[in-house]
Amino acid sequence: MKTGIELLMDERNRQITEEGYTHEHDSQHDSQEFINAAIAYAVASLKGASHSSGLKWWPWEETGFKPSMDERRNLAKAGALIAAAIDRLQTDIEE
Repeated sequence: MKTGIELLMDERNRQITEEGYTHEHDSQHDSQEFINAAIAYAVASLKGASHSSGLKWWPWEETGFKPSMDERRNLAKAGALIAAAIDRLQTDIEE
């Protein structure tokens, strides 16, 4: 069984390779957007949460918000988005 950090890294790699959310793509957004998206998936992982509960936080088009019925999957997505936010902040420091 994979650890939480392994699931998070797998999801971030999937976002980059399958969804095309590369560094270049991410540079078009600020870190706050990634944080809000992470909150959306974290909220979606709460017991009894509805789709609209997380959607309130989603910063982009509604069709991009795809929470799972699997709590771990939503948390991996949230964690990967937090990693993207940190990467975005790191880029700001380097520039």
